[in-house]
Amino acid sequence: MQKEEQHVHDGMVPEDILQRWETRGVSRRDFMKFCSVMTATLALPVTMMGKIAEAIEGDNRPPVLWMEFLGCTGDTEAFLRANQPTATEIILDYLSIDYHETLMAAAGHQAEEAKRQTMEKYKGKYIAIVEGSIPTAEGGIHCTVGGNSALNIVREVCGDAAVTIAVGSCASFGGIPAAAPNPTGAISVSKAVPGATVMNLPGCPLNATNLTAAIVHFLTFGRLPATDSLGRPKFAYGKRIHDNCERRAHFDAGQYAEGFGDAGHRQGWCLYKLGCKGPETFHNCPTVRYNEGTSWPVQAGHGCIGCSEPQFWDTMTPFYERLPNVPGFGVEATADKIGLGIAAATAVAFGAHGVASALRKDDNSDADPVEKEG
Repeated sequence: MQKEEQHVHDGMVPEDILQRWETRGVSRRDFMKFCSVMTATLALPVTMMGKIAEAIEGDNRPPVLWMEFLGCTGDTEAFLRANQPTATEIILDYLSIDYHETLMAAAGHQAEEAKRQTMEKYKGKYIAIVEGSIPTAEGGIHCTVGGNSALNIVREVCGDAAVTIAVGSCASFGGIPAAAPNPTGAISVSKAVPGATVMNLPGCPLNATNLTAAIVHFLTFGRLPATDSLGRPKFAYGKRIHDNCERRAHFDAGQYAEGFGDAGHRQGWCLYKLGCKGPETFHNCPTVRYNEGTSWPVQAGHGCIGCSEPQFWDTMTPFYERLPNVPGFGVEATADKIGLGIAAATAVAFGAHGVASALRKDDNSDADPVEKEG
């Protein structure tokens, strides 16, 4: 017993836990990798690996009620394609998902009865996950399930939940359904249920690794991770995309792609001039990435559209033009003024990098980017 406790203290996973996962078909290497990824994603010390392993192994899986409203089901699709672990492992081993319209076998009255029973039996103990925004116009008639409006459902379910996780930009901030002129009166979950404990995981779609990490944190510590002023966990939204972008060095050097497919674009130069919103977007996309951690939009050659920020559809468009005058940033209209415009608005992000000298305008402004650099 003392040896096992020492292993946990040192961050090592107890042997008996590894053996039990092997009997389930998960190699100890994969399980250790998962614990390591969760520890790193949550910005925890490596010594916490053992505690995370014990929390996942423990027989304290909270029931989950996953509701879908005004959305495209993209967050569910992202969840289903999660690896490390797979969605099946999450469902069968980590959580008890008692209600999810897309995943559950039951339908109609049977599905609604399953939800009701979970709410009654585990009042104040279950996790509510909400996907999609909540329509409020005309009494909420624009989204109903079982004859009940989304607004009534979310207030009832989230009001009695231990915690609520809003997944995706629609649930977190209203998303595309709330874009002007917002005919359905779509709002976020936190606005629909102002008294509930809500954590936002925006993104279009969310990154399933961040959802898994948030749940692991709850299982390990009995509470959700620390959040920023917008209710987003700091471990995932504490830094700008621009801060960790692999194209950042090209920004600092004044090397920009001028058009999709040009020489600069093919060489991986900065996408700012093509509309990248990374300087104004907080998310861990560059480090966690998508598609089993292989890539993310900027790496693939497409600028960030700022989908994890509030009202991104209104404030970040047009997506293929330089940053608009979004609140708190104030980028100038032309790239040659970026040194002055950004240094004044976001000195922490850009001022220290002295980009003004790299962005000087010369007589060869219309030349190919490679020729200008030479």
